[in-house]
Amino acid sequence: MINRQRHGEIDLLRAAGIVLMVLFHLVYDLHEFAGIKEFVGISLNYQDPFWFWLGKTSALLFIFVSGLASGFSRTPIRRGFKVLLYGMGITLVTYLVMKDMYVRFGILHFLGISMILSPFLSSLSSRMLWGLSGVSALLGFWFKGQVLETSLLLPFGLMSKEFSSMDYYPLFPYIAVTLLGILTYRHLYAQRPEPLFAFRLKSKPILWLSRNSLIIYLVHQPIILLIIFGIKIL
Repeated sequence: MINRQRHGEIDLLRAAGIVLMVLFHLVYDLHEFAGIKEFVGISLNYQDPFWFWLGKTSALLFIFVSGLASGFSRTPIRRGFKVLLYGMGITLVTYLVMKDMYVRFGILHFLGISMILSPFLSSLSSRMLWGLSGVSALLGFWFKGQVLETSLLLPFGLMSKEFSSMDYYPLFPYIAVTLLGILTYRHLYAQRPEPLFAFRLKSKPILWLSRNSLIIYLVHQPIILLIIFGIKIL
C-alpha cells in the first residue's frame, strides 16, 4: 500500500539535508576558489571535523530519505534514471572544469542507482535487509583499505591508486543507509493510514526546499561560483 499523504518529518529531513549541503559547498567554494580561510574568526577549512561532518550528515540525510521515500514512489526506477542522468551531466561538467578532481560517482550517481534498485531491495525480507545493511557497511570500510590498478570498480568503493574526486559516494558502505530508510518505511509507514506524527508541516520555506531539493542541488554550485568569480573580477 502506498501512502500518498505528505509527511512533515520527511520534508523537514530533506530540507535540512539541502540546507546543510549548500552551506558545506559554500565553505568549500570560499576556501578553494576565493582563497578565504577564515571568516569572523571561524575557520573555513572544509576538512576540519565540524565542516566535514556537516557535509557528511547532509549526504546521509539525503540517502536515508531517498530509501524512505522509495516506499511512497510509484515510479522509483524512472526517477532513478532521471537522477542518474543528472549525475552524468555533473560528471561531464566537472571533467571539463576540474579535470583530475571531476565527479565520477558522486551523491547523484549513488541516489540514482539506489532508486533503480529500490523495487528489488523492497521485495526482500526485513531480516535480509538488516543483514545486507551490516554486510554493506563492513564491505565499505574494508574496501577503503584496498587499492586497485583499475578504476572500473569505483562505484562499489574500490579505489585506484590515482583516484581523486570532489564528491564520492560509492554503493558500499552507503547503500546500508538506503536499506535503513527502506526498513524505516516498512516498519513505521507502510501499514499506517495516518501520518506517523500528529503535526502537519505548514512552513512554506521548508516545504519549498523539500519539493525543490534536486533542482537546488543542481543550481546552487554554479550560482555560488558565479558570485565568487564575479566579485573577484570586480
